[in-house]
Amino acid sequence: MKGTKTVDTRDRQRPLKVWVNEAERVRIEAQAKATGLSVSGYLRSVGLGYQPRSVLDLEAVERLAKVNADLGRLGGLLKLWLTDTPGRGAPVADVRDLLNRIKDTQDELREAVTRL
Repeated sequence: MKGTKTVDTRDRQRPLKVWVNEAERVRIEAQAKATGLSVSGYLRSVGLGYQPRSVLDLEAVERLAKVNADLGRLGGLLKLWLTDTPGRGAPVADVRDLLNRIKDTQDELREAVTRL
């Protein structure tokens, strides 16, 4: 419906002014950009007690998850190789050692994602 306000509409007649020096402005703008918010949205969130999450953290988690998926696929291919051609190629002990390394790397990635 045209002309009706939603609950989230802001009253644009009551802005707050914050006096900052150039270094503070640059820092605030950089932090707002890192969270994916406008400067106004960032300052509103921080002023109301919310801690905005950095977009960079989310991108790091996404990259780590992709690496984890790649490792899982690699492990699956190695298992398939072992079942299709047992005893040929690399010694079974070496392949099992490699599988254990892949699993250890996946565990480390999982821990890194949890920390983020």
